[in-house]
Parts: sequence; structure tokens; C-alpha cells
Amino acid sequence: MLPPEIQNFAEIFSKLPAIGPRMATRLAFYIASLPETDRKKISHALENLGNLDRCPRCFFIKSSKEKFCGFCADSRRNPFLIAVVEKETDVFSIEKAGGFGGMYCVIGELDRRNPLGETQKKRLQKLKDTVSGWPEKNKGEIIVALSPNTFGDFVSELIKQGLKNTGVNVTRIGRGIPTGGEVEFADEETLRNSLENRK
Repeated sequence: MLPPEIQNFAEIFSKLPAIGPRMATRLAFYIASLPETDRKKISHALENLGNLDRCPRCFFIKSSKEKFCGFCADSRRNPFLIAVVEKETDVFSIEKAGGFGGMYCVIGELDRRNPLGETQKKRLQKLKDTVSGWPEKNKGEIIVALSPNTFGDFVSELIKQGLKNTGVNVTRIGRGIPTGGEVEFADEETLRNSLENRK
């Protein structure tokens, strides 16, 4: 019989992405076997995640001490080129691929039962408000960079329809990523080609 502390840890951590009950149990035993100083470091690192919030411009995660995230605060990035992505990990995949110097709009994890929920609608409205302030809208571009699967295509069309009256060129990420694939797991070259061959 497992100690209740191990069971509790495994129950909570098994709900995290890519960590099932077996992995969570192994992780609990591993952390329990560490010296107290190392366990305190892990605990402190988890507590520090509470010092994060959302960037008011793009909704990427940022330190609550900062006004904007690192992308929005970077004056070298093109403010008239915005990639609409689902998750923060998609941002990292695009950045790792290189070749994209614009901004982002993280709309949040999509739910198949409610493709554009309240969170997505609010964030897309913020994007529309941002675009409306652009001096020359016809020179800007919004790239809808959702995963190229059936659901991603459906939501992308909804987003494109919602942005069609903004006067900004709205494109879809190219098909360098195979249908059914996910942006987060695409290799760098494929992702770079997808951005270059957008339509």
C-alpha cells in the first residue's frame, strides 16, 4: 500500500500533460528520495509560478513584475505582423524555428465542444482593437498559426471570418506541417517552411 503522501502527489501530478499515473508515482518516489535542500528548491520553483500573469497585449505568460512580456517589450519586433497561436508552447516552437520577427496573440487552449469560448472571444477582440489602431492596415498581416488538422482548420476559418472587416491581410499557416500534426511538435525546418509558405 502506497503512503497517502505519494498517492496524493500522484493523483495531482497525473493530471499534468504527458504525465500519467505511473510517471507521477515514479516522480513522487524520486522527489521523496532527494535531500531536503533539493526538495525545497523544487517546492520554491513551484511557488514562484504564482508570480506569473498574462501580458495585456498578447496574453503570453509574463512575470507579474513586468508590464509586458519579452516579445511585446522588444522594440525590434514588427508590431504589424501578428501570429495567432493556441498555446504558449506554440510560440516557443515558432521562435525556435527562426525567421519570424512579429508579435503573437495567444488565444488559449481550444475546446472542441466550444471552439471559440469566452476566453478566445475576448482575446480576439483585443486583437481587433489593436489592429484598428494601425496607421496603414493594408500593410499589416495576421497569420492564423493553429495546428493544421480538421479542427484547427475549422477554428482558423472562424477567426478569419471574424477579422475579415479589419482591412488587414489575414493568412493561414502554410501546409509544411502535415495534416493532423501539431505546431508544438513540428521540427524547425518544417515550421519555418510553414511560415514562409502561408496562404
